[in-house]
Amino acid sequence: MKKMKKTAYLILFSVLTANSQVMENPNTDMSVAPVEQLTLTQEWDKVFPKSDKVDHRKVTFVNRYGITLAADMYTPKDAAGKLPAIAVSGPFGAVKEQSSGLYAQQLAERGFITIAFDPSFTGESGGSPRRVASPDINTEDFSAAVDFLSVLPDVDSSRIGVLGICGWGGIAIQTAINDPRIKATVASTMYDMTRVAANGYFDTDNSAEKRNAARASLAAQRTEDYRNGSYKRAGGVVDPLPADAPQFVKDYHAYYKTPRGFHPRSGNSTDGWNVTSVLPLMNFRFFEYAGELENAVMILHGEKAHSRYFGEDTFKLLCGDNKELLIVDGASHCDLYDNLDKIPMDRIAQFFSKWMPAE
Repeated sequence: MKKMKKTAYLILFSVLTANSQVMENPNTDMSVAPVEQLTLTQEWDKVFPKSDKVDHRKVTFVNRYGITLAADMYTPKDAAGKLPAIAVSGPFGAVKEQSSGLYAQQLAERGFITIAFDPSFTGESGGSPRRVASPDINTEDFSAAVDFLSVLPDVDSSRIGVLGICGWGGIAIQTAINDPRIKATVASTMYDMTRVAANGYFDTDNSAEKRNAARASLAAQRTEDYRNGSYKRAGGVVDPLPADAPQFVKDYHAYYKTPRGFHPRSGNSTDGWNVTSVLPLMNFRFFEYAGELENAVMILHGEKAHSRYFGEDTFKLLCGDNKELLIVDGASHCDLYDNLDKIPMDRIAQFFSKWMPAE
């Protein structure tokens, strides 16, 4: 009997000890990461005027990697019932106080609940080190925005779309390929960041020799950064402009470096990305499974945009009669950042309404 009691005690002790070890082991924690308490600017500091047709507030949410993202939420005034929702981000290297916020506010005026968010490691969002780009984490950022919108009581979770501008246009499409909750996607004045990182503008550096030279330079920079304990920045939009700057660089300068679009948290307006941020973009290819994207996509470009080839080539990879390529007469790449006489905002809203209908 004593032996049996001793055996039972040992079994109980081992179970309790095992449970204690499980509880103390962080690898067994299956919780969604907590939302970090970010420091958010409460005053209106956008580069566009505030609309009196929408309500605005700051919100935060967490992505699958535990990074807390900051966003501006725009809601139609006197909204009633569950509404369709759209998550907006971009351009690449910009912040939500710039173009993405303008799009979000304009679409809220047209009846959508919208958020414009800062990507991981940028703006008011969390993540360290700062000004790091990642094709994986950044596509996750869009899906995390969908997570957040999906559980809001005022949102119809079956009617969620995304809109990406410039480099985030390509990221939006890449996210939609992998996230069927996204019922409609708009890519405005899009870049394929993986293509331009690997091949250069207009594919002029598309050779193994040039890519290997870039890899060697970036690898050396990694060593130097680690030795110094800090990351070298690539610089934002060039300032002052060189006399021989291409027109699209002049257009970038006219937006990011002037009162029209300058914002102190924007990498493009200030000192840019970490130099080594280009590494994962060179080692990753968007749109491998673009033909499998079943939900609706609109690719929107200016007739005169230097980036137009990204959108036209991506459009060729898409399948189905719910895909649309819209070329805006006379518009440049940066016209579609903030020129409301050029941005076909009503067409964009109609596209989302068509492919995210109320049931």
